[in-house]
Amino acid sequence: MPVMHRNVRYNCRVIFLNRKILLIRPKVALANEGNYRELRWFTPWSRSRQTEEYFLPRMLQDLTKQETVPFGDAVLATQDTCIGSEICEELWMPHSPHIDMGLDGVEIFTNASGSHHVLRKAHARVDLVTMATTKNGGIYLLANQKGCDGDRLYYDGCAMIAMNGSVFAQGSQFSLDDVEVLTATLDLEDVRSYRAEISSRNLAASRVSPYPRVKVDFALSCHEDLLEPLSEPVEWKYHSIGEEISLGPACWLWDFLRRSQQGGFFLPLSGGVDSAATACLVYSMCHQVCEAVKNGNQEVLADIRAVVNQASYTPEDPRELCGRVLTTCYMASENSSQETSDRARDLAQQIGSHHIGLGIDPAVKAVLGIFSLVTGKRPCFAAHGGSGREDLALQNVQARLRMVIAYLFAQLSLWSRDARGGLLVLGSANVDESLLGYLTKYDCSSADINPIGGISKTDLRTFVQFCLERFQLPALQRILAAPATAELEPLAEGQVSQTDEEDMGMTYSELSVFGRLRKMAKAGPYSMFCKLLHMWRDTFTPRQVADKVERFFSKYATNRHKMTTLTPAYHAESYSPDDNRFDLRPFLYRAGWPWQFRCIEGQVLQLERRERQHLDGAD
Repeated sequence: MPVMHRNVRYNCRVIFLNRKILLIRPKVALANEGNYRELRWFTPWSRSRQTEEYFLPRMLQDLTKQETVPFGDAVLATQDTCIGSEICEELWMPHSPHIDMGLDGVEIFTNASGSHHVLRKAHARVDLVTMATTKNGGIYLLANQKGCDGDRLYYDGCAMIAMNGSVFAQGSQFSLDDVEVLTATLDLEDVRSYRAEISSRNLAASRVSPYPRVKVDFALSCHEDLLEPLSEPVEWKYHSIGEEISLGPACWLWDFLRRSQQGGFFLPLSGGVDSAATACLVYSMCHQVCEAVKNGNQEVLADIRAVVNQASYTPEDPRELCGRVLTTCYMASENSSQETSDRARDLAQQIGSHHIGLGIDPAVKAVLGIFSLVTGKRPCFAAHGGSGREDLALQNVQARLRMVIAYLFAQLSLWSRDARGGLLVLGSANVDESLLGYLTKYDCSSADINPIGGISKTDLRTFVQFCLERFQLPALQRILAAPATAELEPLAEGQVSQTDEEDMGMTYSELSVFGRLRKMAKAGPYSMFCKLLHMWRDTFTPRQVADKVERFFSKYATNRHKMTTLTPAYHAESYSPDDNRFDLRPFLYRAGWPWQFRCIEGQVLQLERRERQHLDGAD
């Protein structure tokens, strides 16, 4: 909790026992990168191993009968052990407090963490805790928040208890339960025996500066504990990528739905992988709600009754529940194929959503009619002899009208069915398309929330394959087999003539590589070219690598402004281009990157010259 001490605001753990505050322990390392801005609100405690007196407010004095309590970097000494505290970010520091605490005789470390979910992050979390107790011995209790933070993050639990490098209890990573209690029975003598055998650790312990100890008249053990069976080590069970995506964003959607007090979701369903993945996430959410109710979770039951506005309702069938909370809509134009319409309809039928099919051509013609009336000109697609500007404008008109129609139906579709409330509009742009800007500003990617906006196309395909097998949805087979297409250009003899990867000039897997190098490796055009020369040396020539890098950065720079209006998306990937919180960068770049591209060109010419000399020498 935030605590003001001597007019400075600190982020603290308040540790209490039997109506008495034992210690207020301020955080010594604040998270100030990526999604976090703790330094905007708090000051880190910089007085290592020092405490001061904190004068309690009078309202608390009346409750605890204490005038002052210790405030600072201290540990608790009970009758049988010593307990230290870390807070969240401190576990991830190069020199975490648990190192010196352990050397000073602290045997139990507790960590109250606010660690958000990112795909594949559980491995890092488990490794940090087990390594902390492998090198120094001890018992580590990690508690983590659960649920949506009211923003783009989802906190995924994953509580654990570890001792001497082994895990003894594993909490659930994703759950609709607000609270989960994890317990294990461990022997403190095992910690002492383990530490006594590490001579290098004991040598360091003999030199460590001591922590102030707050004495606590309490014991965690008693003589009768001799008969208690001890917990056995367990092997950590990790979720597959498909499972992580099916659970994390689905829990996030549930939190948004119940807390926004809306009647469900509205999803433009195109028949492609992205919108199908979003539909599957809502279906997975329905599965989790039904399972939670079946297991006796009364809070979830009360929440779903409020959502569907029916006090006696009890969900049992995920498909039936999906029909109540998800409305899907296929918005056809003259450029849409029958194949995508059939795929959208079949998936909607299999998950049970309330499905609508409509045509947008009258609206498109009306808008273009206004333009022609004012200007006296009628734009044409490139396939019909029009320019590139005309072609792009005609594509964007279709995409933007779909957004307008989506919000109209989200507001009034329940009203048309004599039901109360409105619907949250779901977006379906993946992280790779957002990074490149391969979307129309204020089109169907503009929505209330986007559960897949932080997930790569590659991982989404893995997730859809997982749903095909887990939920038995055969419609997904055809969706996976179809080429990704926006269907905004005229059909060629009834067949799709436009594909996403052809439009972008690069594959989705290449986009993921560009994204990780740009964000995680902090690579600009030239340094990315240098890295990819080696990564792709067996696949592309230096000239081809240069062309790909220049194409990516040109499109990225041209479209970066679109990130300023990006729909709030579930944060699941470490190279998200989210401009609001995670990836704070300019949105006006020089798309030509003159100095960087000139350096790349010079390097390519040098490599090509060297290659010719090598071939001439070989001859």
